[in-house]
Amino acid sequence: QVQLVESGGGLVQVGGSLRLSCAASGSTGSSYIMGWFRQAPGIERAFVAAVSWGGGRTVYADSVKGRFTIFRDNANTVTLQMNSLKPEDTAVYYCAAKSLFGNGWESEYDYWGQGTQVTVSS
Repeated sequence: QVQLVESGGGLVQVGGSLRLSCAASGSTGSSYIMGWFRQAPGIERAFVAAVSWGGGRTVYADSVKGRFTIFRDNANTVTLQMNSLKPEDTAVYYCAAKSLFGNGWESEYDYWGQGTQVTVSS
């Protein structure tokens, strides 16, 4: 079992930056793919970014490429650096983890955090 706790959400103006962190505990280590997802009101949860077991491979949704960066601080912590934020980035952001690649970067995650709110005001 893996427990995930997100932090770092908040309110920011358009064009600003936020950094989200995800701390993993339990059966942890660098053997998990870590991802970030987001869900806005009335919209299905969507993939944002993911990082490989060792941190050497990263994948991004087209909507955040060039603005967001995901990286592993260490085996148990993953950060999502969000720059040039837009109102459409407003959502609850969730950290997720899985041990098998399965059908790819964007699905079949086994563990989820409780979410952290990000609000971008114009």
